[in-house]
Amino acid sequence: MLRVENLTKKFKKVTAVDNVSFEVNPGEIIGLLGENGAGKTTTLRMLATMLKPTSGNAMIDGYNIIDNPNKIRERIGILFGGDVALYDRLTGRENMI
Repeated sequence: MLRVENLTKKFKKVTAVDNVSFEVNPGEIIGLLGENGAGKTTTLRMLATMLKPTSGNAMIDGYNIIDNPNKIRERIGILFGGDVALYDRLTGRENMI
């Protein structure tokens, strides 16, 4: 289970993620949609414990992303792409397996 509550990330004077809240229950699949610069990658980086939020919190399987980053990392897998996947000859599905 994923619970995100009022998650915010500011870089100096720029607010990249502003007070985001949502919940994902076991078995659900979601998508983060938005324009470039909307904060999708920043949100995922906070959930993956790669960035500390400025404020707010998130829990993954009952573990707080700020207090328990190692427990979070044991439970998730994430691959940030770009124009090229980890293995560019593989399909998107094959890169995830």
